[in-house]
Amino acid sequence: MSNLDSLIDELSKLSILEASNLVKKLEDKWNIRSGDNVTMSQINNVKEKPVIKKTEFDVELTEVGPKKIQVIKIIREITSLGLKESKAMVDGVPKVVKCKTSKEDADVIKTKLEEHGAKVIIK
Repeated sequence: MSNLDSLIDELSKLSILEASNLVKKLEDKWNIRSGDNVTMSQINNVKEKPVIKKTEFDVELTEVGPKKIQVIKIIREITSLGLKESKAMVDGVPKVVKCKTSKEDADVIKTKLEEHGAKVIIK
């Protein structure tokens, strides 16, 4: 027997006066009245969570592709790293090449890298 079935069985044992008092107490607790149009969210006291729009993105280089030298040049341009550090980043894929950037900047970076055969994920 489910919890609801048990509850129904218990409520069935109430007298009319007890059932009426129960209704009044539930109306007070939930701040509703019998004639009100009540939505399920009000009954369940569910509050909608605000939608949070993501504004910062990470650009991750997942594959270098056939044009490694061009990809290194773009990494240097994006990150302002030296040649040695940029090469190490490309050799160590997957690597995040830009953190917490705007969607527009992330798309530009992705396009530049993909033009040279690299694979990029925006997170």
